[in-house]
Amino acid sequence: MRKIITLIIFLSTLIGYSQTNDVDSLAIELAFQSQDTLKIQTSLKLIKSLYDINDYDKALKYIIESEKLSNNINYNKGIAEITYYKALIYAKKDDYINAVSGYEKSKALFNQLKDTLGVAKVNNSIGLIEIKRGNYNKGLQFSLAAIKELEKRHLVHDLRLAYSNLADAYYNINAYDKAIEFYLKALNVQEQLNDVKGINQSNSQLAELYSFKKEHRKAIEYYEKVLANKETSNDSVRGSIYSKLGGEYLKFNDYDNAADYLVKGLRLNRRGRYKEGLLTALNNLGDLNLQQGQLLTAEKQLLEAGAIAKNIDNKTELLKHYKLMKSLDSIKKRFDRAFVWQRQYYDLKNKLNKNEVKIDSKTDEPLELELDPGFDKPVINKHVVDPVTKIETAKTKKEFDRFKLIFYALLAALAIMSTFLVLIYLKRNNNIKYTQELEEKNIKIELQNVAFQEQTKHLENVNNVKDKLFSIVSHDLKDSLSSINGFIDLLKDGSLSREEFDNLIPELSENANNASLLLFNLLNWSKSQMQSLEPKPSLFDIQEVFEDKVNLIEQRMENKGITLTDHSLRDFAYADRSMFEIVVQNLLANALKFCKSGDTITISNHISNGSCIISIADTGIGISKQNLEKLFKNSSFTTVGTNNEKGTGLGLSICKELIELNNGKIWVESTQGVGSTFYVQLPKSRPNED
Repeated sequence: MRKIITLIIFLSTLIGYSQTNDVDSLAIELAFQSQDTLKIQTSLKLIKSLYDINDYDKALKYIIESEKLSNNINYNKGIAEITYYKALIYAKKDDYINAVSGYEKSKALFNQLKDTLGVAKVNNSIGLIEIKRGNYNKGLQFSLAAIKELEKRHLVHDLRLAYSNLADAYYNINAYDKAIEFYLKALNVQEQLNDVKGINQSNSQLAELYSFKKEHRKAIEYYEKVLANKETSNDSVRGSIYSKLGGEYLKFNDYDNAADYLVKGLRLNRRGRYKEGLLTALNNLGDLNLQQGQLLTAEKQLLEAGAIAKNIDNKTELLKHYKLMKSLDSIKKRFDRAFVWQRQYYDLKNKLNKNEVKIDSKTDEPLELELDPGFDKPVINKHVVDPVTKIETAKTKKEFDRFKLIFYALLAALAIMSTFLVLIYLKRNNNIKYTQELEEKNIKIELQNVAFQEQTKHLENVNNVKDKLFSIVSHDLKDSLSSINGFIDLLKDGSLSREEFDNLIPELSENANNASLLLFNLLNWSKSQMQSLEPKPSLFDIQEVFEDKVNLIEQRMENKGITLTDHSLRDFAYADRSMFEIVVQNLLANALKFCKSGDTITISNHISNGSCIISIADTGIGISKQNLEKLFKNSSFTTVGTNNEKGTGLGLSICKELIELNNGKIWVESTQGVGSTFYVQLPKSRPNED
């Protein structure tokens, strides 16, 4: 009778479903078996077959029946296997909680049975679901724990999945070397199983990884393997590979191969309307045309790429687009637009860095890339109470009750004492409050005195600036203007001949230049001392400033017999242009002042760590070590030039303040008798505000 009932139950389950031959044969075999353990084993085969063909609902029906039977006869191996398959199905249905619960139950049973293979399979499945959910730290440990047993038994089907899962996890946490190691292992197993789809996926991932590591020849090798595979006939895949492969050849400046693959990729992606591949092709073609000087074509392609990147929200390619547009506008000397692209590039880059996946965000522990032997050890509950302790606690309770009465009596006494103390406290508090008010008034008076002292000091500084300003005007500026006035008086009286007039013109010009530079420095110095200088930074061409300022001193250099060597390059800096012009004018005037006939002044600039380095060097008389320490100070230290030219000693202190206001640096290197070189460092973009 029992056989008939079992047959009816399993046959009724099959009604209304069409099965494969294997499933049908297993179902019939199951219906006619009488021994319970054989029924469970056959049912497990049937469940596996249904799981393989993705018929999860029917598999669950067999699981429920087999689970009841296994529990009735206490067949632990069957319960472990059935629980494991039930967890697998929950995982397929994205029911994470039930899946993990099932995995833990089956793993506990496999551990009791000392079934190391069963434990390894469960660990592998837990690793898969945790990696899929982004818990890479936890998933890595479970997958690594499974690998050893799977490799030992050479279970290639399970290893294929395990290797791929581990490789994906390492890829997602940017551990590229580890990812490559496991993709290569997965590729080896996939080739053994002739898994064409898996081979293509592993080759593509390896190519991308080698590209990230800047090993572009290896990246090309694996991309070409994907293209060489006969199964790679999908236009979308080929279009994507062509676009990426062209980009790799571009890294070697192999423009012919790059152009060939990029054009193929562009055509395939346009024809199939594959936006991802089209975006990559357009960005790389824009880069290619930019490098070859075809700026109009490059701009057209890059603008189209930018529109697609924003449309499909591909931030990686959009970042590349911003960088290329910045280069394009820089070449075209559209520096204002180049600066806008540069800001957008850095804003997006910072945003992407902030949004990077934080591994196992629930903990601050570092990620374990290798297997931690103790990762799955059970946590001992330190709060479990010992039975002996419970007995002792019961005895103590009786004693505690005895002390309650004493405690209440003490509490009453304390209440009475507290009343007296409160009264005393209130009286004392009034006295303290009065004292505090006096102290607060004293503190306010002290603060007012400090503010008054600071104001007095500031007024003294302003007064000192005024005195120094008048002193310089009355002495140095008076000399230059007196000389010019004397020359004009001689002209009025007609006391000068034509020859004498021509001879005195250079001296008059020198006096006028000295007076002009003196006034120029005095005005800027006085403004800086009175804290009224506010920089207005913008993007400007350094070479243009050099050209303007060199033109101002060409005649003076020619009169003094000094040669100028211009090694400046076209580049841009982010600073207040007028302030930078003041600095350049002062440094060129100083170089001219301390050069003799036959000496050379050299101007140059270059890029260092994202900043502009400007240098003005001369082969003049140089500066002694003792005087080097006095430079850039607020004190008006000065020496006469090679033709007895005078100065205020304020020029270099002004230069230092102006450069520092623009987030830059200024320094000097000099050898007495050999010459001096002044360096100025300025940023190329707006400094980040943290």
